[in-house]
Amino acid sequence: MQHVSIAELIDEFLAARATRKPSVHTLDAYRRDLRLVLAQLEPAPLTVSDLSPRVLRSAFARFAGPRSPASVSRAWSSWNAFFTFLVTEQVIPGNPMSAVDKPKPTVLIPKPLRGEDTPEELLRAVSRVDETQRDPWPERDVAVLALALCAGLRLSEMLALRVGSISGRPGERRVEVAGKGGRPRMVPIESGLDAAVVRYVESRRSRFGRVRATAPLLVDRQGEALRRGGLQYLVSSCFRRAGVGDRVPRGAQLHALRHTFATRLAEDGANASEIMRLLGHASLATSQSYIEVTAEQQRAAVQANRTNRVLSELG
Repeated sequence: MQHVSIAELIDEFLAARATRKPSVHTLDAYRRDLRLVLAQLEPAPLTVSDLSPRVLRSAFARFAGPRSPASVSRAWSSWNAFFTFLVTEQVIPGNPMSAVDKPKPTVLIPKPLRGEDTPEELLRAVSRVDETQRDPWPERDVAVLALALCAGLRLSEMLALRVGSISGRPGERRVEVAGKGGRPRMVPIESGLDAAVVRYVESRRSRFGRVRATAPLLVDRQGEALRRGGLQYLVSSCFRRAGVGDRVPRGAQLHALRHTFATRLAEDGANASEIMRLLGHASLATSQSYIEVTAEQQRAAVQANRTNRVLSELG
């Protein structure tokens, strides 16, 4: 099989990954990362046997030039998974990626919404019909915000939801999430989020008729499945309508809602393992960062106590 073209091997790898039922966006990311780095290879390799560590290092150096460490790290992981597949299939004897440097992981700095009551203000504002909108749909908008604020879903996870993804008896409701990296998880949902989704689905039914369990959960005003850009615009417009745009960390947008969910879990005493399971983190260290930030905030609040300042002055 070493004489099979690299493009064909990539297709075989993606087909094998598809059996794990990852999100469409995850498969697209694999395909994009593999092909972008492949385009940097000089000279253009004919077969996988041409992919020596030296050739790969040179390609990754060119690929890394205009890109962020996170993008390079993701591409490295994609190629590492590709070569691991080839080793498993006995196409090659070993994985050359160990000889290609990977950017050091960046430390996660949680970016929740600023302001203790901002999430509640946001939901109340968006739940009101905005007459300035061409076709207001507050039930849909509240459901989108609530899925991030109360279940901690990522953008790609929300786009992958189906109407039937939410199931269970009253008091035991949960949402089945197609997590990042092909890691599915079940997130329990409370009555508030459940009610918000029910109101949205009922409003959707009144607009477009019957709603099938297999249909995408989130749709636009024409009844078509929401796409990445449409969902991002929807969330940013909700911030503007609620007047809380200045409380959204730069570059966070929908992720600020997910970070708010995780931060509040930590504030309420959840441990890192619980946060990891609920948010679908691959690393316990990522979950731990929310607890550490919360501890720092608590210490800052204690230090700001006026009585403590007075005691310091007495000393």
